[in-house]
Amino acid sequence: MNSETENLVLEHLRATREKLDKMDNDLGDLRHRMSSVERHLANLQGDVANIHHRLDTVGERLDRIEHRLELTEAPA
Repeated sequence: MNSETENLVLEHLRATREKLDKMDNDLGDLRHRMSSVERHLANLQGDVANIHHRLDTVGERLDRIEHRLELTEAPA
């Protein structure tokens, strides 16, 4: 190969390397963001579980109050 062709090939290789480096950085950023989303989702799932537990507790308390005040219907 002559020097002009070699220089052209080297330019293309450098451009390709730059693009790959940018893609690698972008991929690292995406991984970081995905980890953040996963942590937030796990926290939300915990919050939902806590809400369900509190609703169950409120339901039990309401049942006891209705029973005490004789507001429940007789079973059929």
